[in-house]
Amino acid sequence: MNILLIEDDKPIAQYISKGFKEAGHNVEWVDNGRIGFALAVEHPFDVCIVDRMLPELDGLAIIKGLRAINNSVPILILSALSDVDERVNGLTSGADDYLVKPFAFSELEARVHILASRPKALQLDETSSIQFEDITLNLITREVSVNNSIIDLKNKEFGLLEVFIRQPNRVFSRTMLMEKVWGYNFDTQTNVIDVHISNLRKKIESVSTQCFIKTLRGIGYALERNHHE
Repeated sequence: MNILLIEDDKPIAQYISKGFKEAGHNVEWVDNGRIGFALAVEHPFDVCIVDRMLPELDGLAIIKGLRAINNSVPILILSALSDVDERVNGLTSGADDYLVKPFAFSELEARVHILASRPKALQLDETSSIQFEDITLNLITREVSVNNSIIDLKNKEFGLLEVFIRQPNRVFSRTMLMEKVWGYNFDTQTNVIDVHISNLRKKIESVSTQCFIKTLRGIGYALERNHHE
């Protein structure tokens, strides 16, 4: 596994590098955000570990810049900023995971392995897409076509639909959707999932003749084929 580590705290960087190298992985370490961003653009890495606070270009700017050019390398943020707002800010900027300092190397290693093992379909070329019935998602341009009509989805709506289409007919609980789309286990008592599902359902079902989002009360949601078309 090839890992890019962008971290300006030398003892932490040495600790991380030593651990992954001893496990047989390659680690490229830089302590400057701008240099790290350039390396991530120019070279393929399996995972990037990015410190939140960096000289010249901070972690969020690096992530936003990579996502803006459709670079989908898995990114884990390391940060001493531990409150929920900071985690949400990091994840909504395009990071895949967020780990607070201080941390155990075993947890970091486990999280990195999970990110590196995610389906490579997320990193295909511009023609790559996934489809279920009359719904098609372009994974790079994030364009959604339903029954030959382009619909406008917000970022989280797209994320929810992608989860459903990858495993149609599977029931996803609110907790599962939170973890997969928001990347963080929020309080499941909140209605944020229900609001996004409601908005997504209205947009999909207004144009789709073949699919609908089914609600299983107290259990979760599933994307299913409409058998009554």
